[in-house]
Amino acid sequence: MSSDTNTPPSRPDCKAGPQGLLIRAAGLNDGEALTALCNLPGFRAGTLRLPFQTVEQTKKWLENKNTDSLNLVAVLDGELAGSAGFNHYTGRRSHAAGLGLGVHDDHCGKGIGTALMSALVDAADNWYALKRLELTVFTDNAPAIRLYEKFGFEREGIWRAFAFRAGHYADALSMGRVRL
Repeated sequence: MSSDTNTPPSRPDCKAGPQGLLIRAAGLNDGEALTALCNLPGFRAGTLRLPFQTVEQTKKWLENKNTDSLNLVAVLDGELAGSAGFNHYTGRRSHAAGLGLGVHDDHCGKGIGTALMSALVDAADNWYALKRLELTVFTDNAPAIRLYEKFGFEREGIWRAFAFRAGHYADALSMGRVRL
């Protein structure tokens, strides 16, 4: 290990994802691909999004992003395979950010979520100086919960009847990661 204090810490426990994966900032040109991603049934089931999101809604979101937020996409062999980001809070919560992540229905289990989470945590720890990351995840989303726990997130509570999804109310876990 290098004694150079300017060398960023490595994360050997986190895979970089599959060969051909690129993690980059989301851009205005990603509107159509992000809309298609958000409208996939599996992707949408893990979010609070309503069905039939339009390209115009996505482009408006991309154009009006908070300057303190970070929005990433995962591109695998030229195809948008996932997205993730965090919204950095302000004021007395300026030490914290709310996180979201999703992977394309056809690319789950390939390490894309791990690569996105690794990029988010690295940015939060080493560039934004965030002390706390927080998220909600539906209680039936075991793969996402395992991913978040792998990155140090802990279960903080359950939100009963958190959201209406596919004709039923679904519970969600509140999870947080506090950097000591």
